[in-house]
Amino acid sequence: MAVRNAPQVRERIIHWDDPQQLANAGHATSGRAFLDAILAGDIPHPPICELIGFAFEEIDDGRVVMTFNPHESQYNPIGMVHGGAISTVLDSVMGCAVHSMLPRGRGYTTLELKVNMLRAVRTQTGQLHATGKVLHLGRQTAMAEASLIDKAGKVYARATTTCLVVDTQSIEVRYG
Repeated sequence: MAVRNAPQVRERIIHWDDPQQLANAGHATSGRAFLDAILAGDIPHPPICELIGFAFEEIDDGRVVMTFNPHESQYNPIGMVHGGAISTVLDSVMGCAVHSMLPRGRGYTTLELKVNMLRAVRTQTGQLHATGKVLHLGRQTAMAEASLIDKAGKVYARATTTCLVVDTQSIEVRYG
């Protein structure tokens, strides 16, 4: 009977701010002002940014860039970043690109998401940039696209989304 070596236990501790502050700010301003406040550090990043490991880098009307730092805690069973982590980054950057164009009292939710994984992502890949761009913004729906690229310009994934644009004035958000 073979003796297995004891596994090396790793740990990743995640800290985040109370999301109620974030939700309140999101309902009180335009999408662009809200995202600019996150980028400036005036309000906290969404908890998902801490969990997955991405952050806002640039915000413009209809265009958002985020950085993504692959980490082994995101690995699937065969030693690559799980597609769900990559999809989360791309979904977030596209949604925020849509949100950057919405007035106060309007929000969005993802209706449909399509992601094409083109290359394996590992910790050795290094920091990646996700860029989301709005293709269409209507009264009820929006469409956006995104790419995940490395510093050399290699594309690791591409995505498209359709978002439902909603009235947020009637939505009450409570945490805890």
